[in-house]
Amino acid sequence: MNQAQIPSWQQVRATFKQIWGYEDFRPPQGEIVESLLAKKDTIIIMPTGGGKSICFQLPALLQTGLTLVVSPLVALMENQVQELKERKLRAALLHSQLSSSQRRETLQALERQKLRLLYLSPETLLSPPVWEKLSHPELEINGLILDEAHCLVQWGDTFRPAYRRLGAVRPALLKTKRRGTKIALAAFTATADPLAQTVISETLQLQQPAVFRLNPYRNNLNPNVRIVWTPQGRTQQLLKFIQKNTQTSGLVYVRTRRDSEDLAAQLTQRGHSTASYHGGLGAEERREVEASWLSGKIPFVVCTSAFGMGINKPDVRWVIHFQAPLLLSEYVQEIGRAGRDGKPAETLTLISEPTGLLNPEDKQRQRFFEDKVREQQLTAKQLIKKLPPTGEVDIVARKFPDAAIALSLLHSMGKLKWIDPFNYSIDKNSQIKPERRSRSGNQMQQYLTTKKCRWQFLLTAFGFEKEALLRCGHCDNCR
Repeated sequence: MNQAQIPSWQQVRATFKQIWGYEDFRPPQGEIVESLLAKKDTIIIMPTGGGKSICFQLPALLQTGLTLVVSPLVALMENQVQELKERKLRAALLHSQLSSSQRRETLQALERQKLRLLYLSPETLLSPPVWEKLSHPELEINGLILDEAHCLVQWGDTFRPAYRRLGAVRPALLKTKRRGTKIALAAFTATADPLAQTVISETLQLQQPAVFRLNPYRNNLNPNVRIVWTPQGRTQQLLKFIQKNTQTSGLVYVRTRRDSEDLAAQLTQRGHSTASYHGGLGAEERREVEASWLSGKIPFVVCTSAFGMGINKPDVRWVIHFQAPLLLSEYVQEIGRAGRDGKPAETLTLISEPTGLLNPEDKQRQRFFEDKVREQQLTAKQLIKKLPPTGEVDIVARKFPDAAIALSLLHSMGKLKWIDPFNYSIDKNSQIKPERRSRSGNQMQQYLTTKKCRWQFLLTAFGFEKEALLRCGHCDNCR
């Protein structure tokens, strides 16, 4: 049943042209499609706007059975499923904000094997009613795709602990299927440095994955970093930049929901047409902001990292980081939303003066983040004494409020194994793995203060030393 014949390359190209209208693939799209059709585990690192989604959508549509796409954000799922439905393709999504009738309709379509692609979050995938349907012996599953896989590294330890359980999904599903069934596992992202690739591969339990990597360099993107000396100076620099670029489309990135709302309100008071966007908004509000920005009704959005994944607007001319991201991978993701049409685009990051005496905001933010992570790790280490050595996640989480995050951190530290996605086993005698996140945070700081070519720094950091440039000629340090 799962061993259906792989379609010929002629069929693959014909379907590609029929659905998307393209004559041929851009490298390495064709090789990725082949890898997934052959049921191989795969890691794909392609810059934003490189046509990643086609690489897993096409193999899913060429096969009988279902491909599961695990995606971090409702907005991202909605955009992709909407496009597929407009092409009359059998795709659906499941998330917590659906009405009970929509949810029931999708679960029925799943049960009747009417779907080729099902988009869902890690939390929805592991919810009992969905898991029960996916575990049905007759339901054929071809592939498990982790879209925006960098979220596993950024959010998996503390913010979205369900990500840490995804490696146990394939073995658990295979136990419920016919003998000889194969489920391909693939992780897609625009940015993953060598360390992040290792975390993704280990967490998902990938088996000898094929790796496809394109370097993130874009010669039309001009990175700039500017020091600000006071909080007022930060706002003034932002206003100056926006006024200089009033006729063009852009994005202003901030770190928290509150920052997004406060800054958007401040800019609106000053007469700018903008909106706040973050993961806490309802589906309708999010769609409204997206539509206003895509149509040009509002020239820019003040947003958290929740904005931009999977939203395709080619003519974004600038991206400002009002506050620097904590990780280099986030930064590259976010600046990559500018200049997708190949025309020049500016990116500006505002940072506090290095001593932090006149403007301690950045240092306080960094310290708050580090303290929170340390506190969570301490809680996890203390909880290890109280937790049963083996147990069920939901039962333990009801008894101990911080248990889900603690279990995720213990897994990250190498102290815990998942028996299946719902049950764990603690190994108190294993060695704790060295903390990885602080290294990533230091890398971001080094980038912000480097005197070298910024693109040279980024290419080296993401493992493309051989392709690194001595001077790009268009970042602030080169200019």
